[in-house]
Amino acid sequence: MNIRSKIRFGVAAKLAVCVIAGTAAFFSLFGYINLRIERRFSHNMIAQTGDRITELIADSTRYQMLRYDREALDHIIQDLGSAPGIQRIRVFNKDGRITLSSDVHELNRVVDKRAEQCVRCHPPDPGARPLENLDREKRAREFYANGQHLLGVMRPIYNSPDCANAQCHVHKAGQHVLGVIDADLSLAQVDAQMSQQQASLTWFLIGASVFGCIAAVLFMWVVVYRPVKELIQGTHRVAGGDLDYRLPVRSDDELGDLAVSFNKMTVELAGVQAKIEAEVRRKTLELERVHKTLLSSEKMASIGKLAATVAHEINNPLFGILTYARLVLRELLKHELPQRDEMAEQLQTIERESKRCGDLVKNLLTFSRQQPSHREPNDLNTVVHRAALLVKHKLDMQNIELKEVLAEGLPQVECDANQIQQVVLVLMVNASEAMPKGGVLDVGTGFESETEQAWVRVKDTGSGIPAEILPQIFDPFFTTKENQNRTGLGLAVAHSIVEQHAGDISVRSAPGEGTEFKVALPVTAAASCGIGK
Repeated sequence: MNIRSKIRFGVAAKLAVCVIAGTAAFFSLFGYINLRIERRFSHNMIAQTGDRITELIADSTRYQMLRYDREALDHIIQDLGSAPGIQRIRVFNKDGRITLSSDVHELNRVVDKRAEQCVRCHPPDPGARPLENLDREKRAREFYANGQHLLGVMRPIYNSPDCANAQCHVHKAGQHVLGVIDADLSLAQVDAQMSQQQASLTWFLIGASVFGCIAAVLFMWVVVYRPVKELIQGTHRVAGGDLDYRLPVRSDDELGDLAVSFNKMTVELAGVQAKIEAEVRRKTLELERVHKTLLSSEKMASIGKLAATVAHEINNPLFGILTYARLVLRELLKHELPQRDEMAEQLQTIERESKRCGDLVKNLLTFSRQQPSHREPNDLNTVVHRAALLVKHKLDMQNIELKEVLAEGLPQVECDANQIQQVVLVLMVNASEAMPKGGVLDVGTGFESETEQAWVRVKDTGSGIPAEILPQIFDPFFTTKENQNRTGLGLAVAHSIVEQHAGDISVRSAPGEGTEFKVALPVTAAASCGIGK
């Protein structure tokens, strides 16, 4: 795998990089502009200072110039030229000759009017007239000489009436400019201060940039990265099936709205999933019931074949034995013969056992044969009440109290009323036989909305059924009754009928705690729709 594919450059990182780059660019531009402004301001201040110095020189030498006191002028120029920050002071006449200078080696030197200090007043064109008035800003100039950074400031020496009337050197009244004072000021100290200020400003900008970047990164982390990270984790957990996960709502902005929408979505998904799971469970139960019905049908088909063969082979002989036993018994009772009573008893035994075999074959046929049923919507309470009336006399004789708790508004069940009545009757008779010394028989009905099934409960206070034989009670021919005439087909027939109705029969029992049977049957489609509304 390429290493670049392992590195994920997220949205928060991209946004942080953009903010950092923008912050650095802003502070850099701000520092550059600020340095430019500071440098320009410093140069203006120095130019003003230089202009004041030239004015001071002009004012200081005015009296000596009127008297043309050369010695005094030299002393003044020398003293001013040796002041800190002043590199050189010169005085030019109108012909460009240096008449006074702090540097004695350049006295009386004629300066070319094309020199850098002259071109601003003397244009390159020989026929052009020199400028007599020069703006204050144009009097100052920056240049380098002997490796030094200097600022040159010029000030014209204008003719005045005092100067024109002086006896020492009379100038014509029409001559406007007599000469120029040129002062060269050193910018070394200014450059040092600017360098120091630039270094301080640079460090300040670096610190501000770093602080701004850190603040931006922290802001992105708290406001953007953490909510987005939580959203990603929540999405992964929901995608993994954890629909109970909720995002914390930390703000009232777009990300907060996104978290609220995410939580609402997970709630709706959980509701939809619960509905789907309930529907799956219901369909699973239906499939299980259908599967059990199919298995029972296959079992019943096999037993039916066996029962039909047995009935065909032994039913007629049994009927003949029973008939002839009754005929012989009838004739025997007409005659007085020795040992008649003993022979009559033996014939009665043959009759009784033949009849029991016939009943056994009949029950076997009933259990195995898929008898056609007439199904229609029926009131389950009515079916249960009819079954209770049939056994009420038997229960009274056994001193058993019958309690009927029938639910009101029970939806109708599509079933064969006679077959379901037979199932309830079998359960109630078995319950009464489990309480030979009396007890309480509780019969009730109800409805389960989750499975859309109506149910019948038959509960007794008998001795109960041991746990080891509970799985066998619905098997054919299995019985715990001591009466040898029992066939053990009652519960098996009941179980078969319930399965044919796509229902379910269950049992719950423990020794000494009684037994409870519960039969659940699906309600009709119309009743189910009505309940859903």
